[in-house]
Amino acid sequence: MTLIPATPGLDAPVRIRLAGSAAFPVIVSVPHAGRWLPQSVADQARAPLPVLARLSDPWADLIAAPLLAAGASLVTARLARAVADCNRHEGDMDPADLTPALRPGFGPPGRKARAGLGVVPTRLPGAGPLWRHPLSAAELDQRLEAIHRPYHRALDGAVQAMLRRCGQVVLIDLHSMPSLPIGRADPRPAQIVLGDRFGRSAAPMLAAQTAAQAAPSQARIAINQPYAGGHIIERHGRPHGGVHAVQVEFDRQLYLDGAGLPVADRALALGDWLCAQARLWCDLLADRDAALMAAE
Repeated sequence: MTLIPATPGLDAPVRIRLAGSAAFPVIVSVPHAGRWLPQSVADQARAPLPVLARLSDPWADLIAAPLLAAGASLVTARLARAVADCNRHEGDMDPADLTPALRPGFGPPGRKARAGLGVVPTRLPGAGPLWRHPLSAAELDQRLEAIHRPYHRALDGAVQAMLRRCGQVVLIDLHSMPSLPIGRADPRPAQIVLGDRFGRSAAPMLAAQTAAQAAPSQARIAINQPYAGGHIIERHGRPHGGVHAVQVEFDRQLYLDGAGLPVADRALALGDWLCAQARLWCDLLADRDAALMAAE
């Protein structure tokens, strides 16, 4: 996937389509498939654009098409993940990647931030530093205002609107991943990973029911390993409040060719399967709620 330097005329950093119904109260979040890079950010880059593109989930937004056709709402980032990562908390940065004046405001970094994958990605394996200098307060704030904050405002607005209209929300946070390594004890690694923060962002029965079913291309499904879900489902998932958020990771080999280009029928097949799972999840929640009401 190629990143495109954006001009100041780019109308909106987030694409939003509000739909949904009581029978299909589904929102699809696609935070890492954006292809636009503001020129001001491109000018700060030490790494070339193809390296920055490695941060993206290439063409993951194509998988969402069948869900949109079925009536789901959509929130997708148009700016690249290299600008800021919407799936990280605002404070998730290694202080060493910031100017000295900023560092006291940040605590000890987590594992991903230490590896350069905080709210603003700063390093990639084999590429070294991505930017010419540590981020200043103004630069960090500019990046957060460019995509991170608008994305979460849009997602929160979509969730609240559907919750008011439908009483319940299934939020699917859609991602793609490199192929997981083959291990001695795991000769057939998962190609689809469902994350629900170990039951904290969604009713555990949703992922469990899907894992028990056949997957596209006989792909193996894992739950919460190695990806339990990031900041998006942690922030917006509230199962006790009617918002069930599940992160879904697809192995890129399932829908990209050897050159990294999308194979349309494969992407649509994954989208059809995910749409069927979304319908299943909606039905499971409706049946559970009906049973609870009948027991009162």
